[in-house]
Amino acid sequence: MKKLGRWMLLLVVVSLFMMLDVVTATAEEPIELRLTWWGSQQRHDLTIKVIELFEQQYPNIKVVYEFSGWRDYFTKLTTQAAGGNLPDIMQHDYARIAEWVANGLLLPLDEYVASGMLDLSNVSESVLQGGKVDGKLYGVTLGTNSLGMILDVDAFQKAGIDLPAQNWTWEDYEQIALKLHEKLGIWGGGGTLADHNIWKSIYLGYGQNNYAADGKSLGYTDDQPLTNHMSMLVRLIDAGAYIPRDVELAEYFTTGPEGSALVQGKAAMVAYWSNQMAAIWKAAGEDRNLTIMHLPRPKDGCCSSNYIKPSMFFSITKDAKHPKEAAMFIDFFINSIEAGQILLADRGVPVSSDVRKGITEMLGKAEQASFAFVEKVESDGSPLPPADPAAHSDVYNNVYLPEFADPILLKEISPEEGVANLRNMATPILSK
Repeated sequence: MKKLGRWMLLLVVVSLFMMLDVVTATAEEPIELRLTWWGSQQRHDLTIKVIELFEQQYPNIKVVYEFSGWRDYFTKLTTQAAGGNLPDIMQHDYARIAEWVANGLLLPLDEYVASGMLDLSNVSESVLQGGKVDGKLYGVTLGTNSLGMILDVDAFQKAGIDLPAQNWTWEDYEQIALKLHEKLGIWGGGGTLADHNIWKSIYLGYGQNNYAADGKSLGYTDDQPLTNHMSMLVRLIDAGAYIPRDVELAEYFTTGPEGSALVQGKAAMVAYWSNQMAAIWKAAGEDRNLTIMHLPRPKDGCCSSNYIKPSMFFSITKDAKHPKEAAMFIDFFINSIEAGQILLADRGVPVSSDVRKGITEMLGKAEQASFAFVEKVESDGSPLPPADPAAHSDVYNNVYLPEFADPILLKEISPEEGVANLRNMATPILSK
């Protein structure tokens, strides 16, 4: 009887070891995660280094990645969505996340936060709010930034022009651009001032937003501020003091910030997001003297044209084959101090308080300028406006660019006609 008992005990022990082997084998089965993002060459290089660091820590997980410039990024992913072939993780944008959630293309991340797999304990609630839609978390903010005006200080000094005050106006901008052109023969202004983000910033200066809170209409009734802005750009283009539209589009959609007119010495003022400061400065040459300032505000406005926004998100898509491992990657990306020391400010000011502390001593002058600018906007900027409505992409692609911004700056229609187009064509799209 005792011998039988010993054999039974041995059998149980062997069975337990066999089960443990199965669990271990399952845990270490090779997993392939697909990841995609947009950005500059610098962002590509830094992100790949973080991926390699992650794979060292999780040798059974292979991250297969794709990256591109901004222009075709969402077009490509929309095609993948239609074919049910989205990657596990995609970099997402504040202007589009509501649309993707409405179309059922993203997974809520709350269960991974609740389980501790995705640790957001060092991220402030105000930062997390940007990735929430209808109370659920669909995007983890990778950094915070603000749209600013990057100035070539050397060009200002060469032209004998003082740097503007932080509360400068669009009238100040126009006069400075004209003087820079007159003194140096360059474009004073170098681009992106007809972008939809500037549209938003113009109306923030009046305490309003370009879209209504419910996303069903435009958020303002007075078109004159937008007409004034576009008229200013046309005057500057006519004077040779602002980048021509065809050149601007090539820069914005193809060469990116590293090929900007400021980098090439052809302009002294360009509007870019603060997290792009490092890429621009590196491409321009670190011996160049650059700074970043608040956007100009309307002369008759009430408020700052700047606000702090989520620079971008990582989201897990509906087609994710390995959502748990995708959550692990996002957790590593935002919480690993080693990853933060690689990325620095490329995707904005890191959202984890521990990572911010861990990279402070490593910041170069470009990152320091970016961090200081974001800190200033946090103290005196306007509140974060609501995320753009689901119809924003339709408005942007089918109205804003082809019927408003492009034809105005290409001198095909007047600013008044373009502004009327925007209202008349966007309104029925938004009201659906």
